[in-house]
Amino acid sequence: MDSYLYRYGPLESGVLLKRYKRFLADIQLTSGEVITAHCPNTGPMTGVCIPGNPVRVSYSPSKTRKYPYTWELIQLNSEVDSLEGLTWTGVNTALPNKIINLALTERLFPELGNYSEIKPEVPYGMNLKSRVDFLLKGEDKSIYLEVKNTTWSDGKIALFPDTVTERGQKHLKELIEVVKQGDRAVMLYFINRGDCTEFAPGDTADPVYGQLLREAILAGVEVLPCRFQVTPEGFQYLGLATFPPLLRFSAS
Repeated sequence: MDSYLYRYGPLESGVLLKRYKRFLADIQLTSGEVITAHCPNTGPMTGVCIPGNPVRVSYSPSKTRKYPYTWELIQLNSEVDSLEGLTWTGVNTALPNKIINLALTERLFPELGNYSEIKPEVPYGMNLKSRVDFLLKGEDKSIYLEVKNTTWSDGKIALFPDTVTERGQKHLKELIEVVKQGDRAVMLYFINRGDCTEFAPGDTADPVYGQLLREAILAGVEVLPCRFQVTPEGFQYLGLATFPPLLRFSAS
């Protein structure tokens, strides 16, 4: 059995020169050519967007694309000694949901129990104006599952969010309502780097989100901080991160 849950196609090597206009990045390939790549990441990429660091890009020759290269990975200095100081981190935020869909299909998360149907992007929430990433149907309760890409870290602790996220706050409130209505709600944090073994809310970036996450846990929302090893070959599932011992998940 292939240990990779998801494999990249051929990637080209380069060095990040700069990111700008949110969706663009200038990268110098190993050939010396400077290309402009699409940056499929709308966030600030705190601690991840570092000019001069090695990167990997994919190439699509489609005539409909203005920028045929896509920035996929960046290599960072890690504070975890066992990784010899380097770790790869995923940049493409379109991949986590795709990979989680594969993981759900392969039943990689025993914490979710039994389910027979996987429905992506299902309307829910107030007046059905939101969409949950996945709705799992089975013999027991329905499971509403949200996925959040996580790349910011403090040592071995993965943190989410890395900026104020009103959308993320809204999702937590909606998941709390799901639990109140009798179904299961799960917040899955896709830890897009292999050097983090713990997870905590990014309180310094968005204290409101951190408070809401604690309230959500007390209300019965389940949290799955899923660790992934990321390399230029692909993604491997490493299991769940733990919570720091000193982290108080309480609403007080």
